[in-house]
Amino acid sequence: MLNKQKLTADLCVIGGGMAGICAAIAAARQGTSVVLMHERPVLGGNASSEIRMWIRGADGKNNMETGILEEIFLENCYRNPTKNYYIWDTVLYDFVIREKNITLLLNCTCMDASYEDGNFDDSRTRKITSITGYQMTTQTFFDVQSTNYADCSGDSILAPLTGAEYRLGRESSDEFREDTPVKKTDNYVMGMSCLIQGRETEQPVTYIPPKWSTPLNDEHFKYHKPDLNSSYENFWYLELGGDRDTIHDTEHITKDLISLATGTWNYVKNSGACDAQNWDLDFLGFLPGKRESRRMVGEYIITQRDITENKIFEDTVAYGGWPLDVHSPDGFYNKGEVNTVEATPSPYCVPYRCMYSKNIANLFFAGRNISVTHMALSSTRVMATCALIGQSVGTAAAIASKYNLSPHGVYKSKLHELQQTLTENDCFLPHIIRETSDLCSKTPIVNGNDTLKNGIDRPNSLYQDIECGVAVKNGTTLEYKFDKPEMVHSLHLTFDSDLNRETLPGDYPDRICSMRGNVRIDSPQCCVPKTLCREFNVSITTPAGTKTILNQTCNLTRSYSIDINESIYSISFIPKSNWGNTDTTTVFSFDFK
Repeated sequence: MLNKQKLTADLCVIGGGMAGICAAIAAARQGTSVVLMHERPVLGGNASSEIRMWIRGADGKNNMETGILEEIFLENCYRNPTKNYYIWDTVLYDFVIREKNITLLLNCTCMDASYEDGNFDDSRTRKITSITGYQMTTQTFFDVQSTNYADCSGDSILAPLTGAEYRLGRESSDEFREDTPVKKTDNYVMGMSCLIQGRETEQPVTYIPPKWSTPLNDEHFKYHKPDLNSSYENFWYLELGGDRDTIHDTEHITKDLISLATGTWNYVKNSGACDAQNWDLDFLGFLPGKRESRRMVGEYIITQRDITENKIFEDTVAYGGWPLDVHSPDGFYNKGEVNTVEATPSPYCVPYRCMYSKNIANLFFAGRNISVTHMALSSTRVMATCALIGQSVGTAAAIASKYNLSPHGVYKSKLHELQQTLTENDCFLPHIIRETSDLCSKTPIVNGNDTLKNGIDRPNSLYQDIECGVAVKNGTTLEYKFDKPEMVHSLHLTFDSDLNRETLPGDYPDRICSMRGNVRIDSPQCCVPKTLCREFNVSITTPAGTKTILNQTCNLTRSYSIDINESIYSISFIPKSNWGNTDTTTVFSFDFK
């Protein structure tokens, strides 16, 4: 008989990709007990060393995603200058296991669920009572009983297991008035990719392809000719399976993708068209990265027009900005470009109501499986957007646990708290400003000005001409002073982490992406953004005297919300140096509640 073990938690997250990681961490940091179940040995999903898709997100100046994702990016810059995928795996693993409220189950596949039917709040008719996972390494069945569940699995595994409403395929153009050539609803989706990566060496390297490799010629690469010397090359266009079932046909599609990958590398090495004599095959993925499968149905379904018409939602909790990037179901063998691209407003709003189930009372979801149409998914599916959605879901789940609410109950009664908690944790929300206290507003900043307490934590086109931040000479003390002891609950600091990555080396993908595709001999080493504050000190003066509450000598974080909860006479902050070793350090926020 195999082992069986029961676990209980406030939140069970299924899927440890970027959405699941951020959901679990966000909830755990708010004091919520979390079980994170992931079926692979490494975290990161499509971004992991097993698949190696780039984390992409909103286009445009100062639109880069912050919050937990930025924390991960900055630490990776510091610990992983060569962008080694195995170090990247350890960074993601470290971010999860350092949270004491997370129980991590790797190599554990969600395989069953129990539920009860009834008349639950907000017209929901079903509630999940437990899920079962099988961990192959320990031959153990885990029964997880949780208050709420978050499906971050990509494929929406809890849909078939619980009866959660979902969609699959392409909607017709008239269903949501979308600009799509699809006239009749079908089951076609965007395909999957098994990526390859090369490494440049100092001597010629031969390649002998397997006999089963797909024969390819110049005509196959009419639209995307491989270029190993370009930092933009990551072979994303090796895509198949959108015209098949990307769940049940995955193994057959994978076989074809591997043949396509080895055939592509044979073309790169042996056709004479790619100047690749000194290149070696450094990676070939046997686990395909998926773009689309089941999409859950939530309280609201985002459409293409919501995005292109830049709809402002009162329940905005995340944002997107990747183009409408629609891939042909035929993938690599499409007669024309593999994809079509249409620019979107960036940033555009993503509402909370698309992140929890329409018919299951205690089911959240985050990632590429949120409640969107096929056309909208072509933009929201990218991993930086998914990570923001994950942090939103984890934060909402923590609030639900705190007040004993359903996911929809958070929308009805705690939406403002959800939005403000996200902004306090460095999530930029379009058209929503982080709040400070009345006392902060009326107290002058010694050696500073009011731009440090306006609740704006980055420059952005949405703020038009409103100033953001101050360049502070290192060693200068910024201070709030009070005439009498005042109760201060928390302090907020935000630094300039160079969201446009202008201080990082290399071409655009080298600077923007956390990892790279092919490794050239002259590939630049990454570094911590030079604008980021490296060393600083924060202290308070109480009736008992002055004390340091935070002293950082190797700062890798853009934003801090520091609990104080004391009656104090003053708060002081001293930036001492930055990673670029310049005389001044830009500070976006220094305020309190």
